[in-house]
Amino acid sequence: MRSGPASAGPSSPLFASDCAPRQASSGSFSLSIDNQLQYAARSGTPPRVISDLTLDMLEPLDRAEITSVNWDSLAPEEAKRLRALGIDEGARIAIAHRGVFIGKDPIALMVGRMNVAIRRVHARAMSVKLV
Repeated sequence: MRSGPASAGPSSPLFASDCAPRQASSGSFSLSIDNQLQYAARSGTPPRVISDLTLDMLEPLDRAEITSVNWDSLAPEEAKRLRALGIDEGARIAIAHRGVFIGKDPIALMVGRMNVAIRRVHARAMSVKLV
């Protein structure tokens, strides 16, 4: 057994080497993903470096605009239903909440003053940008 804090180990974030930025070969500093998440937690800003953001990646209460929908990946009846509910390109939406099941299905969207539940598979077919 080791002496010292019980959680101090090679995978623990208590080591200084885990928290310090590493210098890349090009001379610029880069942070590991764990360090980026720790920095985001301290600064209060979420790490958003994803360029191809889909609706299923949003967190609850995130507001976004649908930029494109891959209608070919959806069944024709499902696509028709989503269009009828106002879920189409240009629609401004927000994630109300996610389901409690293992896959976090369904996802409740706020579209205007209406709440709509959609499957995560449908949300994955929609590209969005944060607003």
